[in-house]
Amino acid sequence: MADAKVIPFDDDRSRAGAQRAPRRRPAPRRAGDPAPVSEVKALPGQQAHEEPPPPRPEPEDRPQKARGGDWDRRIAGGLAFLRRRLTGEYEVDDFGYDEELTDQVLMSLLRPVYEKYFRVEVKGVENIPADGGALIVANHSGTLPLDGLMMQVAVHDNHPQGRHLRLLAADLVFMLPVINELARKAGHTLACAEDAERLLERGELVGVMPEGFKGIGKPFSERYKLQRFGRGGFVSTALRTGSPIVPCSIVGAEEIYPMIGNARTLARILGFPYFPITPTFPLLGPLGAVPLPTKWTIQFGEPIPTDGYPPEAAEDPMLMFNLTDQVREQIQHSLYKLLVQRRSVFF
Repeated sequence: MADAKVIPFDDDRSRAGAQRAPRRRPAPRRAGDPAPVSEVKALPGQQAHEEPPPPRPEPEDRPQKARGGDWDRRIAGGLAFLRRRLTGEYEVDDFGYDEELTDQVLMSLLRPVYEKYFRVEVKGVENIPADGGALIVANHSGTLPLDGLMMQVAVHDNHPQGRHLRLLAADLVFMLPVINELARKAGHTLACAEDAERLLERGELVGVMPEGFKGIGKPFSERYKLQRFGRGGFVSTALRTGSPIVPCSIVGAEEIYPMIGNARTLARILGFPYFPITPTFPLLGPLGAVPLPTKWTIQFGEPIPTDGYPPEAAEDPMLMFNLTDQVREQIQHSLYKLLVQRRSVFF
């Protein structure tokens, strides 16, 4: 086989003897046809002299770095918090309220119970004033006063200004060791007109549950039936300070400890207002003290203004009775409405 002859492309003389292929003329352009565009392609051996863009981090890398920075900030904040606690560089008001401890520790402990265990749904938070004093009046139930704590988290976590709720508690709370200190640190104070009036004049949100032990210790057969609202002392306090009254209805707390009995003799010995007997307590011992995981709803109603009354209105017993009954009826009506809308106790 004869060797093939290589004809270089740049030698015109070498093509003289070769038969040239007939050249094809381009087809004539017609009116309206787009102009031909020749595409220039780079040869395989050529590369553009442009710097390649820096590699972007993978999407899964960015959240890891963000999480790392978040953990660094949390650790730094925790160390700074411990330093302030050890050196005493924190503020406590004359009621014993420690705002930093409440935000950093107490709320963090209550929030998983609020969000994951009871799965609290909040309605009408826009009815709570953005600033200034206001009195939030709620129903009381559940054998143990968890409803007040959940209401405190609901106000702080859902209000646009993140306001703190200062609860008025019974004398028994401040007689118990450890509980006394924690209640003071969380902003709770004695349920008396003097303390409530001082807080309202400072522009604080004050929470009160007028049913008291009659509401929290009522039998399960009377669930969601409001008890007597005392003598209307909360109305008198609101009238003196001109603070609006915000009714609050809580559904779900009645079923966490279904109280089917009351050991009155044991309660008198221990100095308690009642000693509950539930389907699980004291039968199951400490395990029976675990509340049932019911689904909660907390609804704040429209505020009832009190600033339009004269100063002497706080001493008018008929006016206090009418306003107390108005607040009670509004809460009871909301309870019935929420119960009708509820699909299940647990879901």
